[in-house]
Amino acid sequence: MTEKANENWEPKIIAFVCNWCTYAGADLAGISRLQYPPNVRLVRLPCSGRVNPFYIVKALQEGVDGVLVSGCHPGECHYISGNMSARRKFALLKNFLAYVGIEPDRTIFTWISASEGEKFAEVMKGVTKKVKALGPAQKLVKKL
Repeated sequence: MTEKANENWEPKIIAFVCNWCTYAGADLAGISRLQYPPNVRLVRLPCSGRVNPFYIVKALQEGVDGVLVSGCHPGECHYISGNMSARRKFALLKNFLAYVGIEPDRTIFTWISASEGEKFAEVMKGVTKKVKALGPAQKLVKKL
């Protein structure tokens, strides 16, 4: 991709977020009118522990340029330890994706609570910036 075309390109990012904390943080960011990139699509789940690693692989296969998984801070999970389960699954998946050649910054895990609307907006800006720097996803994407 040429440098000029890369400047106009906007990444497609999907975020699997916890209903109780990160989604509420996104809601707070919206209510507070905090600006963040519009190219992040949220998938609301009861708990980040419900994120199946195959959801992330499937998203990358379908052409998503970056994936974020975000849940409650450690010790604050509404389902006791779902966020820690998600963290373990994500760490293993990230190692697998690195093995098959996916750049580490294409998949990101964060903790965001319901009261951190400003942090949510900053994380979305950071994720978009990292993924945009990598350019469009080339590996693992199904070719039609």
